[in-house]
Amino acid sequence: MSPSDALPPGPVPAGSVPPVRLLLCDDHAVVRAGLRALLSSTDGIEVVGEAGGGEEALAVAARVRPDVVLMDLQLGDGMDGVTATRRLVSGAAPGAAAPRVLVLTMFDTDADITRAIEAGATGYLLKAERPEELFAAIRDAASGRTALSAPVADRVLAQMRSPRPALSERERDILQQLARGLGNREIARALFISEATVKTHLGRIYGKLGVDTRSGAVAVANERRLLP
Repeated sequence: MSPSDALPPGPVPAGSVPPVRLLLCDDHAVVRAGLRALLSSTDGIEVVGEAGGGEEALAVAARVRPDVVLMDLQLGDGMDGVTATRRLVSGAAPGAAAPRVLVLTMFDTDADITRAIEAGATGYLLKAERPEELFAAIRDAASGRTALSAPVADRVLAQMRSPRPALSERERDILQQLARGLGNREIARALFISEATVKTHLGRIYGKLGVDTRSGAVAVANERRLLP
């Protein structure tokens, strides 16, 4: 099945439990093929479509109406997984249920986890999970239950016990540009804002991180895994 191929919902025999309708979204065709082969070995889950990017996931989801979207975060060029998640969760047609989004990724930084959860993801799994854990997480997500890999759950609990600076989306953007070594003027150009706005945000970032230099901000961000 090509990324744009999809299966429409079919009739369900009386008395039977319909399978979880799953849409795969990953920019690597080999990964999608592997997931499809793996998921075909379990009952109760049916892969009804594939997408190689965020925009395509939105289009296919609108057509096949999956129960769950298995979403990678890094999707190459174009819309990333976080943006696609937010659009999927909030953009359901009137009278239609929005799909649950289950993130499946290699990345477990605080920034990635926070962005995905804020975007509306029902669960967050790492690609190192065992197949049985993936199957269970898909079923949990379809039922509206939260599904987290053990390392991710540990990080979420650690954040709750010791809250870290709540950086805004724009502050995280600027911090990421800082980590790339860009100056204020370059950051302003990259984010289409003024240098004065960059300086204002930097002051807030320094205050939240308890530092007073650019290098200090980047060091603390890396130490606390605040960068994606």
